[in-house]
Amino acid sequence: MRLQNILRNASKFRDVFDFGERQVTHWFPGHMAKGMKQMKANLKKVDCILEIHDARISFVERHINTQSLAIRPHLLVLNKMDLADPSCKQRVLKQLRESGVRNVLFTDCLRQTDENVKKIVPLVAELIDSRPRYHREEEMSYCLMVIGVPNVGKSSLINALRRTNLKKGKASKVGGEPGITKAVLTKIQVCERPPMFLVDTPGVFPPAVENVETGMKLALCGTILDHLVGEDVIADYLLYSLNRLEKFSYVDRYDLGEPSDDIQHVLKRIAVKLGKTQRVKAITGVGDITITMPNYSAAAYDFIRAFRKGDLGRVTLD
Repeated sequence: MRLQNILRNASKFRDVFDFGERQVTHWFPGHMAKGMKQMKANLKKVDCILEIHDARISFVERHINTQSLAIRPHLLVLNKMDLADPSCKQRVLKQLRESGVRNVLFTDCLRQTDENVKKIVPLVAELIDSRPRYHREEEMSYCLMVIGVPNVGKSSLINALRRTNLKKGKASKVGGEPGITKAVLTKIQVCERPPMFLVDTPGVFPPAVENVETGMKLALCGTILDHLVGEDVIADYLLYSLNRLEKFSYVDRYDLGEPSDDIQHVLKRIAVKLGKTQRVKAITGVGDITITMPNYSAAAYDFIRAFRKGDLGRVTLD
């Protein structure tokens, strides 16, 4: 009965997110422009393209990063599968096959042992050997270029490959926000037999994201710095997305009682539950007084962070 009431209430929620006049500020600092230019210039030194994307928004990211793929063999790695909805996996694979993408692996690169990470080296070697190696026929080693938007786990993938194939530690710095990797074309060995190197690149996307909703999905998954979009807007879009997908675990996490489509109400309840308050000076007709208010910014931050950590359930936004 409770589930029926939840679904009945949810049917009244927004089915379209009103972006109003908002414009997503496009995060495209100097190292990205430099990286894009050098990646294209050095493509002839590469045997295979290794795309890595966030499994929660795989189609959003592929639309952005497919310019250079046709001229080299490539493998698509959909990472962070531990955060994506597993029930969407077959639908995603079907859509990718229909668009001509055949070589796809789902990974969780933060796991100490991931079976699909073990498949990458032999699959890449097979792909390279099955096609002409333009400009590289005499080379004994294989060279891959890793591409993807920021904060999808490119460095985590490189470290996982080294851990799996070389039994060695980290070679790339890993962080929870975009922009950790700024070096351009850093070459890192990930396997000895066959000799295989990866070219680590900074996360890049064009300076013009196609529309506001695309930018919002990227921001929600942490590929754009939060303050450039606004944590209040990201939190509201997250609430809209969870309700649209009927993912209501946030209700129990924050003791809401029932789902809500009002972000101010949700953030207020989060702030109260977590004890996140702030003292604010108010001007009255008889003098100033200090009152305690919910800290909406801190609540929004906790709400967004819970989604990114998977604490609100496994969600696919595509």
